[in-house]
Amino acid sequence: MANRQSPGAGAESALVVIPTYNERDNLEPIVRRLLTALPMAHVLVVDDGSPDGTGDLADELGVEDERVHVMHRTEKAGLGAAYVAGFDWALARHYDAVIEMDADGSHSPEDLPRLIGMLGPDGTGADVVLGSRYVPGGRTVNWPWYRELLSRGANVYSKLALGVSINDITSGYRVYRREVLETLQLHNVASQGYCFQVDLAWRAVEAGFVVVEVPITFVEREIGSSKMDAEVVREALVRVTKWGLRRRGNQAASLLLRGLKR
Repeated sequence: MANRQSPGAGAESALVVIPTYNERDNLEPIVRRLLTALPMAHVLVVDDGSPDGTGDLADELGVEDERVHVMHRTEKAGLGAAYVAGFDWALARHYDAVIEMDADGSHSPEDLPRLIGMLGPDGTGADVVLGSRYVPGGRTVNWPWYRELLSRGANVYSKLALGVSINDITSGYRVYRREVLETLQLHNVASQGYCFQVDLAWRAVEAGFVVVEVPITFVEREIGSSKMDAEVVREALVRVTKWGLRRRGNQAASLLLRGLKR
């Protein structure tokens, strides 16, 4: 981890957490675009011991620009664990907004001012802002049809199982107000992969936070390979099904108790 301490406190302080594993070719362009689009932001690269030298490149970027910080992890422990580590780092340094963003260029940094703007001044706006592919104005570019079908199916299934009104609950491009992350008991989140995104969004809704969706254009990566695999899909299906069944069970129990009290 970088030794330099971040001056995170401030009314408009924001940290963009970027997990990486073998993203050397993508990292520098996305970081430079990000800092151009949102000059006041800081970046935390959370690298899971990439054998291609991504972590070394991140260190070089940090030497060049004090807004770039690096956390080195010794093994590939999953997306969820990387984000939780990054969120802990952000909260310890008192950032007001914490952003999730992929390193592969699929999330346009130029959308960041629009997403952060939805938080509103003095806590009057949203608590969580999702960059959504599946609301009017949102779209995907160069995605294989089977990937989009899988993504849309996962979102519809999650929406029905969990009873939420979010159209793109699997989105990995999102902004959290710090109070959300302080409330959600992050170290109780066991989800990895893209199920992590469903888990945190659902927890935020259940906790009463305001979650809004902002349309984005999601562009398929041009360099490298996707981290999506069968195990990621299986985990999401199993966990969402369990959460949905538990939700239905709780609803049935509540109805039964109300009936007994009459």
